[in-house]
Amino acid sequence: MTNSKFLNDTFSIGGDLKVRRLGFGAMRITGQGIWGEPQDKNEAIAVLRRTIELGINFIDTADSYGPEVSERLIGEALYPYPQDLVIATKGGLMRGGPDNWYPNGRPEHLRATLEGSLKRLRLERIDLYQLHRIDPNVPAEETLGVLADMQQEGKIRHIGLSEVSVEQLEQARKIVKVVSVQNLYNLTNRNWENMVDACEKDGTGFIPWFPLAVGQLAKPGSKLDQIAHKYNATPSQVALAWLLQRSPVMLPIPGTGSVAHLEENVLGAEIELSAEDLAEISKQ
Repeated sequence: MTNSKFLNDTFSIGGDLKVRRLGFGAMRITGQGIWGEPQDKNEAIAVLRRTIELGINFIDTADSYGPEVSERLIGEALYPYPQDLVIATKGGLMRGGPDNWYPNGRPEHLRATLEGSLKRLRLERIDLYQLHRIDPNVPAEETLGVLADMQQEGKIRHIGLSEVSVEQLEQARKIVKVVSVQNLYNLTNRNWENMVDACEKDGTGFIPWFPLAVGQLAKPGSKLDQIAHKYNATPSQVALAWLLQRSPVMLPIPGTGSVAHLEENVLGAEIELSAEDLAEISKQ
């Protein structure tokens, strides 16, 4: 890592897992539609190894990425792991094919998927295990209860939730300790502003997925495009810088299957936006 404030800034997940605030999302090291093997396995392996070389020590994955492909590649590329590496994975979504996802929160399914994740990742305990979705067809007490059981068994260190409301988070906390929330959030989709604020209030990590979407905001001549030129950066790099300055509990995990794109994303974390530019971008 460089001397950049944000590349060296850290956050403690659960109070004891110290991670740098720029992580890596390992969804896109799989095939098209997040299905099957990557088109270029050597490049996927290179991306994972370059991630570690760049100083990133938080990797987010899931059993459903591939399915199973992302976790297996992480184990193949990086084991034995650096001592400070935190691998977060998720369970609770099943796949019907490319770009097809559906929830399964049954306790027996989650227990089986956790065991599979441990095997593929070559771990005895998952540092951060996140419920990928709350299954509306299964009582939350049953779904979260089995996660609590597996935590007691020493197979899970910390528990997180994905795509939940503030109300669902509060309900879940009556059953388990929740240390992170992973919701869709980026410059063009800020529907979860209240969740970011709630996480910041109580020190819960907020992990935005699909973090670098800029869409029409980045069209040539736009305000975001002008600000990007000012920092000799791309709009996506500025969007990443904006996320990092949005909240101290924000843990962006931009993902890619390309080493060049990975390195480009990391450069975005070196940008420290002025208060004026930060305010201007926030108005977009």
